[in-house]
Amino acid sequence: MQGFILSFRSEFYKTRKTMGFWSAVLLPLLLCLLLFIGFFVKSDHMINTPPMVIWFQFAGAILGIMGLLLLPMLIIFIAYSVNNVEHKADTWKTIFSLPISKLSVYAAKYFYAFFLVFLCLSLFVLFTLGFGNLLSTVKPSLKFNEYSIADILTKIYFKFFLASLGILSIQFLLSLLFSDFLKPMGIGFVCTITGSILATNNWEYAYLFPYSHPMMAMRALSQGQAKGGNHPSPINLHLTIDMFTKDTWVSLIIAVVVFIAGYFIVLKKSVK
Repeated sequence: MQGFILSFRSEFYKTRKTMGFWSAVLLPLLLCLLLFIGFFVKSDHMINTPPMVIWFQFAGAILGIMGLLLLPMLIIFIAYSVNNVEHKADTWKTIFSLPISKLSVYAAKYFYAFFLVFLCLSLFVLFTLGFGNLLSTVKPSLKFNEYSIADILTKIYFKFFLASLGILSIQFLLSLLFSDFLKPMGIGFVCTITGSILATNNWEYAYLFPYSHPMMAMRALSQGQAKGGNHPSPINLHLTIDMFTKDTWVSLIIAVVVFIAGYFIVLKKSVK
């Protein structure tokens, strides 16, 4: 356990100045800030909007692109960035020769990427709530303070997080095995587009394809699906969130299986 903690801490110090780390922090901040500015500028057109509706419009502007493209591409970039530090410095043989178990080193790198994804989605929740409440202060007519979306929003982003773990494990392994940016990025991008197409067209086995899971999580958030509807909206006023749907379970299973398989691949393969 001590080896894992030391390796995890080392990952932080090695990546704290990289784009991978700062993208997890700045992306939520910048997107929510732009959203804040947009609502502030157009506030006069939203004065009569009910508090619940305006909250869902505010949060839904980001949720609308999260499942389609933003979340998968962010995961691809984070997974690559965590392993790219070793690729650039050519230190794989060095870190695996340290007096720390290979499992601790491998697990620490994986869970650091896991942590960055969790951090990013948590910041999306915090910044969405923060900027929404700030709008109610600077523009009281928008009435953000008359409704709380905190519970629903937290559940939505946690479901996104669970849906992303299968992709994270696959991309982590790809970025570990390939030193260049194009291979893991290219494979991830093609799979993301494929997954979006499969989920959008309601293919019955789309839940087996991990790159479909963020889009499926997005589509599963409304009461419409609970009642059998096929086109739920991120700003539906009566969201029902089934956290552990079959696509979520598949995502978790793939995450565990690929994580374990990746460890044995790393043991047997010379990582360059």
